Amino acid sequence: MNTKIYKRVHSLAESLMKAAQKKDQITFDALYGELNKICLEHEGQEKDHPVQWETLADFTDDIAQAAVYYRKALEKAEIIGSADFCSSIRFSLANMLIELNQTQEAIEVLREAKLVSANIEDKALKNEIHDLLHSLIN
Repeated sequence: MNTKIYKRVHSLAESLMKAAQKKDQITFDALYGELNKICLEHEGQEKDHPVQWETLADFTDDIAQAAVYYRKALEKAEIIGSADFCSSIRFSLANMLIELNQTQEAIEVLREAKLVSANIEDKALKNEIHDLLHSLIN
């Protein structure tokens, strides 16, 4: 990922968190709009990256829209072959699907996440995926 864009997305995420904590909706909306603009500017371009879309999804209040953004992030992650991104994005997407009462699809997404997560170092994420999947199928 382009370092300049990564730093901007990371900075926006930190600022979005601060605005949310302060319940400053005006600042939050402006920052969110800027993040959305970055995603749309780079969509389909060389600078398009799953981090942008995953971050946008993380800060999207509309659960159905967040799921759409997580799916976009997942597409990008699969293109670059990142097991780390694929695992974390699938975990987040599964949580959105659960909120949308799409449990069967969430189970399928978590099964895929579990397979892909065999290739990552993050044991905490592996455990979260396992535990959520286990809670849904038992």
